[in-house]
Amino acid sequence: MAGTSEPIEIEPSERFLAAAGEWGERRMLDDEEAIRAKAEQALLEIEHLVSGATEVEFDVEDGVVRYEPSEELATFLDEQAALAGIERGLVLELYVNLFSRVFLEE
Repeated sequence: MAGTSEPIEIEPSERFLAAAGEWGERRMLDDEEAIRAKAEQALLEIEHLVSGATEVEFDVEDGVVRYEPSEELATFLDEQAALAGIERGLVLELYVNLFSRVFLEE
């Protein structure tokens, strides 16, 4: 099954927003910059694990993250979505929220 690389919109969860807030507070970033930084970290971790990518391009508008996954990631998301019986956008959203606390110092 080949994945189609259509943009996916992600609504950050409370967990994600809390992580972004913590990240931003420690680095004196405003909320938008912090959300962008955490989104980039999470998306890059996911893309790198699946496709080996070392860069990601995405948009954040009105608190919503819009991302067009690589073909490899799109295929992975489609497979995971079929297994779980959910939409691939939700699969990506779950992974982004899971990875949102990566790189926070304890």
